[in-house]
Amino acid sequence: MKKIIAFGGSNSSTSINKQLATYASSLLENVSVEVLDLNNFEVPIYGVDLEAASGFPDKAKQFFDKITDSDGVVVSLAEHNGAYTAAFKNLLDWLSRIEVKVFQDKPMLLMSTSPGPRAGQSVFDMAADRFPRHNANIVATFNLPSFNDNLKDGTIVNAELNKGLIKAVSTFSENL
Repeated sequence: MKKIIAFGGSNSSTSINKQLATYASSLLENVSVEVLDLNNFEVPIYGVDLEAASGFPDKAKQFFDKITDSDGVVVSLAEHNGAYTAAFKNLLDWLSRIEVKVFQDKPMLLMSTSPGPRAGQSVFDMAADRFPRHNANIVATFNLPSFNDNLKDGTIVNAELNKGLIKAVSTFSENL
């Protein structure tokens, strides 16, 4: 059975991006899904001096191993000030020092959402450009605008948006 990891790029305990990643991964069939919480992978702020003195944090190595052991990645990115959240960016910095090809050519469903109508478009665009340089194989994408209006009781209520997510999940699944 294929093994998928899913996570939101936020350390918020009520992360809407983690909720979207969880919902999207629940639509996959015949796979094992592990939803990761960035709070379980807290690492010190990256610095070359810290890396030289202490090496890689165990939590960064554990997250990297989760990617290695998976057959695919479902990620939904939160946007803070037009960019990655500090928690995600810091973890990514550590991961890219372990191995620059962080995502190891695993098929990826890349998503973003926000409370507003732009759906985290700035961070999404940043990741769509950057992640392939870290060997992400982005096979499907999805953006959910106005999260609080469009995802209720664990499902997307807007039929057109839900159809778009189902199509993205299907494309991702076909590439596993």
